[in-house]
Amino acid sequence: MSSLNLLFDADDTLWENNILFEAVIESVLDELTQDRAERAALRARLDRIERENIQVHGYGCAVFERSLADFVADVRQTPCGEEELAWIRQLCRPIRDSAIELLPGVRATLEALAARHRLFLLTKGAIDEQQRKIGASGLADLFEAIEIVVDKTADAYETFLATYGLDRRHTWMIGNSPRSDVLPALAVDLGSVLVPHPATWSLEQAAVPPVSPRFAVVERFTQLVELFGEEIAQELTEAHEGYEDYEDYDIPEQRAS
Repeated sequence: MSSLNLLFDADDTLWENNILFEAVIESVLDELTQDRAERAALRARLDRIERENIQVHGYGCAVFERSLADFVADVRQTPCGEEELAWIRQLCRPIRDSAIELLPGVRATLEALAARHRLFLLTKGAIDEQQRKIGASGLADLFEAIEIVVDKTADAYETFLATYGLDRRHTWMIGNSPRSDVLPALAVDLGSVLVPHPATWSLEQAAVPPVSPRFAVVERFTQLVELFGEEIAQELTEAHEGYEDYEDYDIPEQRAS
């Protein structure tokens, strides 16, 4: 059996993450309106502000707090005062301080896969926040290497391949995000597995291509053991040739969850 290089996303693939952010957003929306139609419009407004701030400031809780303050100020047409800023910081405390909750079967699945393949962790975000979560997860020992990047672009994947000398024909990216874990991985000819999460962040949503020998979708993380089992692993690597180039795949406008 050929050993594969399996790259794993972290947030909402290995452990819960976005549900903490969504809880904060719901609390802010509760404060601003009780009207359902207006609530949907406000959420779209927040998505736009988050997208703009991410492009300038990157990811992480501090940027999220900035986006919430900008959003509240935009809705109320007045800058947030110290009391409102303190309220936002208090709402966001669980994001910074909550214990890590592994998703079902993650540790056992990774242990089973590590017996057959090389495992890597490739995550994005604020370095200090990601390091805290990785350390608290108790999973670091299962990965040959761990990288935290600013964003998961095609260039980031190319750099990762070069850094660790990985053959793209034998390398797969596994995660819950169509935008970060599927499309850019396919663009550089890696295999990709989407593990959907019901609370995937709205800005990580995108249309994905049809299932093929280089792109799979599983309902549960534990199904990766079967997908990358002894018999199918060789078939997956041999099926590399002859599939379309996804480099110019059109990513549609993101949608709110």
